[in-house]
Amino acid sequence: MRSVFITNARVIDPANHIDDILNVYIENGKIADISQKEHEADVTINARGLVVAPGLVDMHVHLRDPGFTDKEDILTGCQAACAGGVTSLLAMPNTNPTVDNPETVEYIKRKAQNAKAKVYITASITKGLKSKELCCIGELAKAGAIALSDDGRPVENTRFMAEAMLQAPRNHMCVVAHCEDLYLADGGKINEGEVSRKLGVKGIPKSAEDTGTAREIALSACYDVPIHICHVSTKTSVALIRDAKARGVKVTAETAPHYFSLTEKSLLARDADFRMNPPLRCDEDVQAIIQGLCDGTLDVIATDHAPHTQKEKSDFEKAPNGSIGMETSLSVALTYLVDKGYLTLSQLIEKMSLNPARILDIPAGTLSVGASADIVIFNPDELYTVDVDKLHGKSKNTPFKNMTLKGKVKYTLLDGNIVYQDR
Repeated sequence: MRSVFITNARVIDPANHIDDILNVYIENGKIADISQKEHEADVTINARGLVVAPGLVDMHVHLRDPGFTDKEDILTGCQAACAGGVTSLLAMPNTNPTVDNPETVEYIKRKAQNAKAKVYITASITKGLKSKELCCIGELAKAGAIALSDDGRPVENTRFMAEAMLQAPRNHMCVVAHCEDLYLADGGKINEGEVSRKLGVKGIPKSAEDTGTAREIALSACYDVPIHICHVSTKTSVALIRDAKARGVKVTAETAPHYFSLTEKSLLARDADFRMNPPLRCDEDVQAIIQGLCDGTLDVIATDHAPHTQKEKSDFEKAPNGSIGMETSLSVALTYLVDKGYLTLSQLIEKMSLNPARILDIPAGTLSVGASADIVIFNPDELYTVDVDKLHGKSKNTPFKNMTLKGKVKYTLLDGNIVYQDR
């Protein structure tokens, strides 16, 4: 395996409290030295003016494989990941077949062996995501799944959710919860409010998310077990999580880039690429999300990368929910959080790499000597315009198309190998 020497970089590693101009030497796929020493290497990267950080860990990704590979597959999804600096990702279970059996877990593991990112697997809590029968959690863990979720929809049966939360720690798994009351959502398409009324489109009230968040927090508090709340989008959910943390409840939470950068007003163009679930909310919710990131209420920025074909997204009201995000997540966060002074670069890397790695308990999120050399190198000041024709995944349904963003990934390394280079 080749040795790599990265010179003159601003190295940011929150796990080791590093933020300094240093050199990074990689040997046999591992971090061998971080210092000001010089090293001979097979490959040298002059990173003057660039930031070197642990590869991003995206703990909320839909790879659509098996079953929906016209939208994305494991290999193309990981191509998109590495182009965005993501070296580890957690794949969601709403595939066809659902990830509710060891055979499907094994299929994903096999196909991911040659991928350009490390794929970790979420198994479903209930069979077929139907909330009718609990999966055999022990068998799924033994097969290699590290997390549990019915993401794409909530677990309607509260008893099943409680049982999953109780079994997960025994099986070294994490429960990641899609929080939604389907009776309140009632088939809505976008946020219930001014824009839904103006467009004449059925809305989803914020209470649909908030009641789901409150239920999972109550279960976590009652049984004293961890819960991770997915894709937080509302002011009240942020407040519920903040209160729960203050009471010592074992809750962690994530939001996505579109929830701190866009509002429901984007939907006035009737473009389905801006439709996702939870939906884009109001200005007050965006500000609450940003505050939650600043004060530590929200631990993680994940993408909820959800590819759909152009044909599917062509009808505003009939289109499925979801947008892609792995290739733009770092840039959106740099543009809307770091450049505006809400977070430091170190705090951002903590939320996009270190924290998700710790929550999932995976070997990632650090540049410690001896750790796998999973690295992102980016220019925090470079401006670029998002061109959907240059994206690396199969689907192009990004709400950030044609936007000018600040910060661009220049290299991604996986186990010391350059898997992406911006040319």
